[in-house]
Amino acid sequence: MASSGVLKLASLMLVVCMVVSATLQARAAVTCGDVVRTLTPCISYVRYGGPLPDNCCNGVKTLYGEAQTSADRQNVCKCIKSAVNGFSYSNFNLGLAAGLPGKCGLHLPYTISPSTDCNKVQ
Repeated sequence: MASSGVLKLASLMLVVCMVVSATLQARAAVTCGDVVRTLTPCISYVRYGGPLPDNCCNGVKTLYGEAQTSADRQNVCKCIKSAVNGFSYSNFNLGLAAGLPGKCGLHLPYTISPSTDCNKVQ
């Protein structure tokens, strides 16, 4: 009889852990607000060039670390594209933006570009 109670308690704890885990994972999803806040230190570099601010690379690395799933990476891609929509930019700006991951010591499996199909980002 006691083992039946222990089994029920263990099952209940397992269900609670699964729910908490799913909730934490849902909260960990990267939002557009996160993307904008994290990449704001990069704006002056992408607009004007010059030295790359340390806090820009810190933001790029933070965002890279937070985007753990394909869905997160696709969302980051879509947020970046949405954020630049309506702004004028040149090939100079596009080149600086595309080069950010490499300058920060990271390799992305896609190019940062307005023509990137975010749905294909893995």
